[in-house]
Amino acid sequence: MAGDTGEALRPRGSVHSGETDEVVLLHRLLKLTNRLMAPFSIHLSHRYKISINEFRLLMTVGALGRTASHEVAELTGVNAMSISRAVATLQKHGRVIVERDESNKRRKWLSLSEEGERLYEIMRPQTETVAHYLFGKLEKGELEGFANIVERLIERLDAEDEDGNSLFLERTKPQE
Repeated sequence: MAGDTGEALRPRGSVHSGETDEVVLLHRLLKLTNRLMAPFSIHLSHRYKISINEFRLLMTVGALGRTASHEVAELTGVNAMSISRAVATLQKHGRVIVERDESNKRRKWLSLSEEGERLYEIMRPQTETVAHYLFGKLEKGELEGFANIVERLIERLDAEDEDGNSLFLERTKPQE
């Protein structure tokens, strides 16, 4: 029975024949991620001169309204340095407004400018189209099951030790 599961994970003509089922599945997830980025790369990136991290930030701020950059990092899984670069570029292009929080000088509030709102309204339907295409053939139970698995995987990747270090990064360090 275990062999059946492994064969289901391994596509025909797979170059991963000597790898474990988990490694094959990881490669399949990476392929899925790359395929999901194609509509962004082809339809939005060049047309609007926006990077993927800028897009993620713009879409998150657009959905939430005024928010802090560390909250965007937490919600998107993009590291703080990449968020900071995206904020700087979006601000430079007049797409986001950055305001320092008077009660907490380290916090920067982010909101969309008029141009940012315009782009958000243009790009939101594209995001919805991709989501509908990807999940449109799944039954409600399949979609709920997949959502639960994704949440469990994110929780595992976000887990920290008692000192606040990422368990994922600590346990996946290359051996020297």
